[in-house]
Amino acid sequence: MKDGFIKTAAATPKIRVADVQFNGGSIISDIKSAAEQGVKLVVFPELCITGYTCGDLFGQRLLAESAYSVLERIKEETKELEIISVVGLPLIRDGKLINAAAVLYKGDILGTVGKKNLPNYNEFYEKRNFEDCFCDEPVVFRCKNMPEFSFGIEICEDLWIPEPPSARLALGGAEIIVNLSASNEMIGKSEYRRGLVTGQSGRLICGYVYASAGEGESTTDLVFSGHSLIAENGALLKETRLFENQMIISEIDVFSLASERQKNTSFPKYGGVKIVEFEMEISDTELTRHYSPTPFVPSDERGRAERCESILAMQCEGLKKRVEHTGAKSLVIGISGGLDSTLALLVCVKTMDRLERSRKDIIAVTMPCFGTTERTKSNAVRLCEALGVTVREINITDSVLQHFKDIGHNTDNHNVVFENGQARTRTLVLMDIANQQNGLVIGTGDLSELALGWATYNGDHMSMYGVNGGIPKTLIRYIVGFYSDSSRDGELKSVLSDILDTPVSPELLPAENGEISQKTEELVGPYELHDFFLYYAVRRSFSPRKIFRLASIAMGGRYSPEEIKKWLKNFFRRFFSQQFKRSCLPDSPKVGSVTLSPRGDWRMPSDAVAKCWLEDIERI
Repeated sequence: MKDGFIKTAAATPKIRVADVQFNGGSIISDIKSAAEQGVKLVVFPELCITGYTCGDLFGQRLLAESAYSVLERIKEETKELEIISVVGLPLIRDGKLINAAAVLYKGDILGTVGKKNLPNYNEFYEKRNFEDCFCDEPVVFRCKNMPEFSFGIEICEDLWIPEPPSARLALGGAEIIVNLSASNEMIGKSEYRRGLVTGQSGRLICGYVYASAGEGESTTDLVFSGHSLIAENGALLKETRLFENQMIISEIDVFSLASERQKNTSFPKYGGVKIVEFEMEISDTELTRHYSPTPFVPSDERGRAERCESILAMQCEGLKKRVEHTGAKSLVIGISGGLDSTLALLVCVKTMDRLERSRKDIIAVTMPCFGTTERTKSNAVRLCEALGVTVREINITDSVLQHFKDIGHNTDNHNVVFENGQARTRTLVLMDIANQQNGLVIGTGDLSELALGWATYNGDHMSMYGVNGGIPKTLIRYIVGFYSDSSRDGELKSVLSDILDTPVSPELLPAENGEISQKTEELVGPYELHDFFLYYAVRRSFSPRKIFRLASIAMGGRYSPEEIKKWLKNFFRRFFSQQFKRSCLPDSPKVGSVTLSPRGDWRMPSDAVAKCWLEDIERI
């Protein structure tokens, strides 16, 4: 439960129709198994104590009374367990029979919730036996000492209607929705069901635990597959295989959900729900859910081409509009032989192709100086020639030396003046060429560099339009890799492959024996880590300690705890201190869920203090 992770389970026990004692034993066994695995909330299928397919046997009072006695047995035999169980049974209320869910915890029945929408079409005849509970007051069960751990209940058909009860429950504060279901299987229904559950979890910004009936239900007319699912905010965390009674377990991050709801101003909160409180010890939760080490990079390789093409299309659309609006005669871009300028050039090429204009209208400028290596210079020229753009080489060494002479800087002093003098000279060259050619200077800096402030203020930090500002370094590498893999041009493929293998560097310090001496990731830390930190700090608003925990899991031992802590501290230190650079950025299209544009997703004072975040890291 620490860090907001609630371990949940959806269990489909093996049952016998109307054999309540047998079914009760199966349910108790599953509850004990779930508790042993640290589960705090376990959900069972609709009418699981009796079975859903009892038909007119539900009209026998004996069945409902026997089911309730088994509910008492389950309550008694699980009272020592630190787990909430939600089970389904027929319940007599005010002389009427309802299809109910009972919530059990620590030997108590916290409450019962009745099914509101009874299907009575096709294969369903529920109104023949049950009364609906449509007028019942919505109930939200909430943990006193962790209010974010709150859940509401709907039963099967309740989810399938135009206005599911879960909507009101979520607006009333339920972070998790549980659904006790007896959804029979038909061709294509599992896909629809999966989309329904994940979609509802996304619309409601909630966790959704769906437990469905399976083996043991009558097959007189229908079959039940036991298709259970656990979803969170539109993402499927776990699901069962069809026709195998299983218990699936995953962790729902209620702190993350609460943060998402807080940020989403179109997610109102309504009252009008009954709150039932319980207390549960806050304990550690062993995480079993997967966290990608590269959260910005698509995990589905099958959709790789579509995703990369979509990203490139968004970049091109942004640049295309800017070119049309300004009437620019050319695009001017600095080419270093690195990843960022490579992707920016590819975007320029695709944009000109879409505009049906000559690629020669792209002026790619390579500007060697003290740190430029033959490898990167050669790759820059090869790339330009392979793409058929205009390439110019302007050696800026003399200009920079003159500048140093003018300001009285010793060239043996390789400090920030030595580095930034080169970067600002390159930007000056590009801006003036753009003025000569009635063109636009295209920025190449990426999202990761903006987060770390790894850009020279009013140097490579500035452009007339930035195409990479919404794309982190790990994703840039992925897109360039895709372009290389899919290229049929042998020379283009070759140069892209070598660019991918080149260490990331601004090349502002003199080369050593012809090799790159200044490797960015040795100075500021691995971009793989920083992109992970960026995603969870900005997109998820996680605390540094929580980010550290997830990074330790996601990276699979590739970095020691000491390394993760070191670079996490560096990330937050730089993220705060470099905000002033992000306060005045050139226009750049938003591509993914994170951007640091001061006109878009991120507004932060440049003099904000990082003390709270750095102290949180020290407590790790």
